[in-house]
Amino acid sequence: MSLDNKILSVRKEGLYCEAGDFYIDPRGHTKRAVITHAHSDHARVGHRNYLCSDPCKSLLQTRIGSKNNIESIPFGEKKAIGNALVSFHPAGHILGSAQIRIEVNGRIWVVSGDYKPQKDRTCESFELVPCHGFISECTFGLPVYQWQPEEKIHQKINHWWDKNKKDDHGSMLFAYSLGKAQRVLGGLDSNIGPIYAHSAVHSFLDHYRNAGVHLPEVKKVNGEKNFSGAIVIAPPAVEDSSWTRKFRNVKIGFASGWMAIRGQRRRKNFDRGFVLSDHADWKGLVDVISGTGAEIVKLTHGNGDALSRFLTEEGINTSVLNQSVFEREELE
Repeated sequence: MSLDNKILSVRKEGLYCEAGDFYIDPRGHTKRAVITHAHSDHARVGHRNYLCSDPCKSLLQTRIGSKNNIESIPFGEKKAIGNALVSFHPAGHILGSAQIRIEVNGRIWVVSGDYKPQKDRTCESFELVPCHGFISECTFGLPVYQWQPEEKIHQKINHWWDKNKKDDHGSMLFAYSLGKAQRVLGGLDSNIGPIYAHSAVHSFLDHYRNAGVHLPEVKKVNGEKNFSGAIVIAPPAVEDSSWTRKFRNVKIGFASGWMAIRGQRRRKNFDRGFVLSDHADWKGLVDVISGTGAEIVKLTHGNGDALSRFLTEEGINTSVLNQSVFEREELE
């Protein structure tokens, strides 16, 4: 599918810019990969050269290995790649996450990657980038998804943890290891009790602290037996593992946008679900897409049909890209 004079096209590896001969968040093996952020469904091993934002670089090195050829540039700085001018602009998804602005002969397209316009104390604030064409994720592209301010969610998490402590229970909260876990940790009240994290979470903490993000003291889980009164932050990937089964007398919670649907929590047998997402909700998607002033909008990663119909009725030329090319991030 050709996108606006071949500035962008969809190939089996992903989005391709012919003018600059590079791919954005590709799979497979390519000569040059321009990366929106360091989540594993966007930053993959196997490419010859990588380009990302400055704050993303250390996270990307941890994710794919420091021996890879990784170049980075500051947010807002333009770099000529072939006949294209490329720049990174904060996406507000996780630390270092970027929207990629591509300009060719005065025509501007923006690939948003994953983004979140809501406030987040652990990453750069989202920047609205005017453009002619906009490629938007729509992970939560249904009106049922409406986020509360993160302060309210942090209050709920702390209240749950404190109640569990008073009932002589430990607390275990599942949150994606990069981004969500640090966002949860940034809002925890360390006066309630000790804070622990799985090693997959712990490995990213110094990157956040080095970027100036305030996080409480966090201990790595290392053979302790009694977690009464403590809280443990762990990635969802270990939910059904032997690592998790060794914990006794703990209440289980999950922080995710998917918890907006009650059935998700019941099917997983979580004691508590907290609706905290690092993606835009319905209103955020509509506001951002409208705010870019884009003449053409392409949707990826999620509930595209409903959002496409709504935007089309609003007079915006919107369609859904081939979803088989894109993987939606649910579990890392």
